[in-house]
Amino acid sequence: MDSLKDKFDSIIFDLDGTLWDSTETIAKAWQTALDKAPYMSHEVMTRERVRSITGMTYDKIFEKLFPSLSTEQRAEVQQLCSVAELDILHKQGGTLYPNLADTLTYLGKNYRLYIVSNCQSGYIELFLDLHNMHHHFLAHQCYGTKGNPKADNIRDIVNDHNLQNPVYVGDTTGDYDSATKAGVPFIFAAYGFGQVESGQLATINNFDELKQLL
Repeated sequence: MDSLKDKFDSIIFDLDGTLWDSTETIAKAWQTALDKAPYMSHEVMTRERVRSITGMTYDKIFEKLFPSLSTEQRAEVQQLCSVAELDILHKQGGTLYPNLADTLTYLGKNYRLYIVSNCQSGYIELFLDLHNMHHHFLAHQCYGTKGNPKADNIRDIVNDHNLQNPVYVGDTTGDYDSATKAGVPFIFAAYGFGQVESGQLATINNFDELKQLL
């Protein structure tokens, strides 16, 4: 693995599939929500279905999962899932990737750290609260704040915090595309949920490989 030390002043992280895996908890939450809507009684929500839409914006997730619903039904299901998701995550959380805190502590000595995710409002805060992660990150931005695409949110972090040489770490093609549109180099987290075939600066197979790389 070629070293990228001293090339960047900051690191922007995706959340799902990069810092933690909450798909099992979210699948339970969404199933609880679907069970409350009579017209969804036939739907079974699995971890695999949740993994398949990770990284998409919250609106697009429900369009992809439930294309046959009316606009009103889809809005209701989305609202039910949103409430159930944060409620159950508060109790059960997600699974942090190995050596996350140690690696973030190490990286924080040399880089300014941020999070940009396509999640709903409150989701990043929940991750930070549950796992006592606030002190690692200087700021965060998500789809739920303004309804903007991830590329715009990456640009906001770069501009608002005057980052000169940021790098983005994510696990999906969508992450790569968003970072590229924002003009930010990309490191692919291959242990996550997606595939990136080419274009990345580097690929990591475990989160703590960032110690050697950066």
